[in-house]
Amino acid sequence: MTPKNPFFSKWNTPFEIPPFDLIKDTDFAPAFDEAFKQSRTAIDAVAQASDEPTFANMIEALERADHFMDRVAGVFMNLSGSNSNDTLEALQRDLAPRWAAFNSETMMNAALFARMDTLFANRNDLDLSGEQLRVLELYHEMFVRSGAKLMGENRTRLAAISQRLAELGTAFTQNLLADERTWFMEFSETDLAGCPEFLVSAANEAAKERDLAGYIITLSRSLIVPFLQFSPRRDLRELAFKAWVARGENGGDTDNRAIVAETLKLREERAQLLGFDTFSDFKLAPEMAKTPDAVRDLLMAVWEPAKAAANRDAEKLTKLMHADDIQAELAPWDWRYYAEKLRKAEHDLDEAELKPYFQLDQMIEAAFDCANKLFGLSFTPIDAPLYHADARAWEVKKGDRHMAVFIGDYFARSSKRSGAWCSRFRAQSALDGDVRPITVNVCNFAKAPNGEPCLLTFDDARTLFHEFGHALHSMLSDVTYGFISGTSVARDFVELPSQLYEHWLSVPEVLEQYARHADTGNAIPAELLGRLLAAENFDQGFATVEYTASALVDLAFHTESPPADPMQKQAEVLDSIGMPAAITMRHATPNFAHVFSGDGYSSAYYSYMWSEVMDEDAFTAFKETGDAFDPETAKRLHDNIYATGGSKDAEDLYLGFRGSLPKVDALLKGRGLA
Repeated sequence: MTPKNPFFSKWNTPFEIPPFDLIKDTDFAPAFDEAFKQSRTAIDAVAQASDEPTFANMIEALERADHFMDRVAGVFMNLSGSNSNDTLEALQRDLAPRWAAFNSETMMNAALFARMDTLFANRNDLDLSGEQLRVLELYHEMFVRSGAKLMGENRTRLAAISQRLAELGTAFTQNLLADERTWFMEFSETDLAGCPEFLVSAANEAAKERDLAGYIITLSRSLIVPFLQFSPRRDLRELAFKAWVARGENGGDTDNRAIVAETLKLREERAQLLGFDTFSDFKLAPEMAKTPDAVRDLLMAVWEPAKAAANRDAEKLTKLMHADDIQAELAPWDWRYYAEKLRKAEHDLDEAELKPYFQLDQMIEAAFDCANKLFGLSFTPIDAPLYHADARAWEVKKGDRHMAVFIGDYFARSSKRSGAWCSRFRAQSALDGDVRPITVNVCNFAKAPNGEPCLLTFDDARTLFHEFGHALHSMLSDVTYGFISGTSVARDFVELPSQLYEHWLSVPEVLEQYARHADTGNAIPAELLGRLLAAENFDQGFATVEYTASALVDLAFHTESPPADPMQKQAEVLDSIGMPAAITMRHATPNFAHVFSGDGYSSAYYSYMWSEVMDEDAFTAFKETGDAFDPETAKRLHDNIYATGGSKDAEDLYLGFRGSLPKVDALLKGRGLA
């Protein structure tokens, strides 16, 4: 007897969490076949209806049309990123163009758009709520930006471009994962001499994860960065660094350079078919920034002071290197090592001294406690099968109300792509009852040996708070329509809730309570805490330069003619802005997943900085009260930012919280670059 496919049954699990213990890789293909069928039938019924178009029979019907697709895709897309395998990757390659074709067929359905256009034209006579009007406007805009108004050959060509871009984005992602999965460097104990014990232990655990003896460094940021910080072996640092930045640029089947070139060419053609001069003009039109010039002005306002700070630091680092009798130019594989020495000299901070105070479990509790103080949330562990033994889940409540299920998946492994992100298995909506989200944070922290606590760097802890800020944006969402729930906001606004939440990690009372030594349980000493907070902006020149350079290259790629050789174009942009020789882009083009794994951050990598201008100003609202958890300010933050999704224009949401828009000075001051 063939086992039942879990996607076709009711999920009798806590809070209808996907039954991960029952779902097999082979269940996805038939489930997707049914999902495409159900969605097409429902959408065609909306398009072919003979009655007058209304908000209910158009927008609300379309909201319901993808219910089964959302159920299947919610599981598949999350597993493809966090616990992938050959079977899932093969299906992902098949699905990418199929999804694109399905979307084009929907967006370019003439009968469907005619009804949508009529509804939109009559919008002021429909007695809609503010949220409904916003949803209608966004739906109409989505159709237009997807080519609904195109005719003939242009319509056919845009559909073909969309399918090809989907294929290219999937290939880019899988190539990058393949490079990260296959590369590692083996070490002896002698090779790791001089490295702190936590790094040696992590290298040993990484070897065990791959069924190897001894010690390895992989391309996971949680391993490669501390190795570059602490290894006194300049030759090994160089090998590791060059492998790290060469992801996607190694020739052969996993090389991404041709994919980038074709992607840029197709993006420009797509934008021009839709009536825009460049892809940046197309991409930025619905964002807060609106224009490429506004983005460039922001980036260049930060670039010069950041570069000046980085150059000053480079002189100090060079002196330290020469003192080690290395008479060479400071190189990118030297920066982190000598920056760690400089931090020790200037702030008397040692990562080996700090790290025992930042236990993963304690930092999770700190993030939860801040959410309780700000928004009244509580977190209770859930005993349910999840997709990996390292993942864990909590029920999130506000008073007696169930708000969400939160899943945390924190450790690096070869089946997980690099980086850290927030996603969801189910979105919040209230169209058909109070549907609450299932939200997941995925990180890549180095796993500790069995029985030992996982220790984080302060930057790791900041990443945890950042992703939890995204999770709160999803879990606190309280709108009617899933189309605008949670993080469904302008790209250059979506990082505000996450970057803002990072600030609570640095609140002294939070660290005094949760930064406790892994061995003694003692709170972080006040004197050490003072040194840590005083050094928060240490090396900000470097951090700002590597980020801003990446954003400027992304912008140049999408505002100018597509280059035949993207790597030459990258070099030209970096040369034109005077990129310091000892710093590289945070994401070199062949591994710039934000920009080339899909359209998400394409021509929009600047958005982290755009949001940072707001997050610095937003946290100032709490500082002005003298209380980092001021109830009145927290309520305004909840009501205007975290709970509202995309129910209003992003600028209006921020004005509702703060009353005015901030200037770039807030960012420069926050980064210590003013």
